Formats: sequence, structure tokens, C-alpha cells
Amino acid sequence: MNDPKRGFLRHTLATVAYRAAKVERDAPPGFGNFQLGKNARTPLELLAHLGDLFDWALTMARGKEEWVQAKPGLWRKEVDRFHASLLALDRYLASDAPLGVTPEELFQGPISDALTHIGQLAILRRQDNAPVRSEVYVRADIAPGRVGTEQAKSPFEFDSPPAAT
Repeated sequence: MNDPKRGFLRHTLATVAYRAAKVERDAPPGFGNFQLGKNARTPLELLAHLGDLFDWALTMARGKEEWVQAKPGLWRKEVDRFHASLLALDRYLASDAPLGVTPEELFQGPISDALTHIGQLAILRRQDNAPVRSEVYVRADIAPGRVGTEQAKSPFEFDSPPAAT
């Protein structure tokens, strides 16, 4: 695979996996069901949606777009499903198989949406009194193809000031 756009997408998927692992790691018991507002998604619903997004992205890449909304399971199951869906898309992008959509469409659709939801999970962690440590992400150990749950813990983390009350 010599397509630089596909290479950039693979790096982006690794970045998504890295950032998601930070919000998944050490989530407090019951965090998946934390409810910020009446009709707001819970962290578990957001995590299931992340898996759905990358399942959808793979169908887009294969040229047979199909959206399936899964019913959320347990936190650990959804963490594993999300990373498995990232891996399946990463493997497809690493292959020479044709793309059914442009790399830009994959980025502006499911990938960008996932970054938004990972940010929401980080905010929910802070609201649930279990903030994720800040980091100098430009120095993060991120590599294309590394999209699993096991991500390097950064030596560049630091604690942000507490949220204003």
C-alpha cells in the first residue's frame, strides 16, 4: 500500500485508538451508565456508537454502505468491539483493495464523528469526578496499525487544573 492518503487514514485510526484508550482506561465502576442529562447518551451508548461508526466505515470502504446500530452490551465488550472494528478498517486500508468512497469522505464522516465522541467521553469522565490526564499528544507513541486496546501510557501526561465549580 503506497497511497499516502490511506497511510494518513491509518495514522488517524491509530490516533483514535490511542485517545479512546485513554478515556476507556481506568474508567470508574458504573461510568458506562453515568447520565449527564435527561436525553444525553451515556458513556456506554457513546462507546457502542463508536463501534457502529467503524463498522459503518468499513462498509463504506468496501463500497456497500450499511448502517447498523448495535444494542450496547457491557463496557468491556463494547471496548473490545470498538477496537475490533478499528482493526478491521485498518486492515482494509492497509490492503490494496479498492475504496468505495474517498479517503476524505471517511475522514469527514465516521472518523471525525468518532473524535467528537471520544472528546465527549473525556468530558463525561471529568463530570463523573474521574478526569483523564492531559497530555502533549504531539509526542504520543502512535503508529499506524496499532489500534487495539493496549496503548502505550505516555510519559508526557500531566494533571489539568480542576474544573470550575
